Amino acid sequence: MDKQTQDNAQGSNMVKDPKDWTTGDEPMTGAQKSYLKTLAEQAKEPVDEDLTKAEASERIDELQHRTGRGLEDQHGSQRK
Repeated sequence: MDKQTQDNAQGSNMVKDPKDWTTGDEPMTGAQKSYLKTLAEQAKEPVDEDLTKAEASERIDELQHRTGRGLEDQHGSQRK
């Protein structure tokens, strides 16, 4: 099964709410921390260094929407 088929499959677990992650309560990863710092600087917001993986994911999503980063589709154009 290819990735697109799996992503579109009913009941797919490819996209889960961060609150449902089994490792969501672990400390955020180094990659999350780095990207969160970049987004927070761009948004001129403080960074909480003690977020869990799930909290960091939610904060990244919020800052992506606020800054417009990470919202590009596969063709490289920004979503409206």
